[in-house]
Amino acid sequence: MKLSVKVYNSTFEGKIKAMVSVYFNDCFVIKGFKIIDGKNGLFIANPSKKNGEGEFVDMAHPVTKEFREELYSKIRDEYSKHKISEGNDII
Repeated sequence: MKLSVKVYNSTFEGKIKAMVSVYFNDCFVIKGFKIIDGKNGLFIANPSKKNGEGEFVDMAHPVTKEFREELYSKIRDEYSKHKISEGNDII
């Protein structure tokens, strides 16, 4: 499977540092991954929405540890390239 990642918004102030889209085989896209500055540094949050109780529920997420590691690695790599091109710090 071919994965490609696009950082499509990195102009946020506050905890959200960027929004990311992930393309699968150039024929399916999932938008809404977030790079967030948390208590222990930057992390990747899956696309989510609030449910009726006000809790956030993932709308899409990796099923296996191996795929999660591959996906998040690609997201981190693309975000790092994006930040370097802007002349900023990387994760």
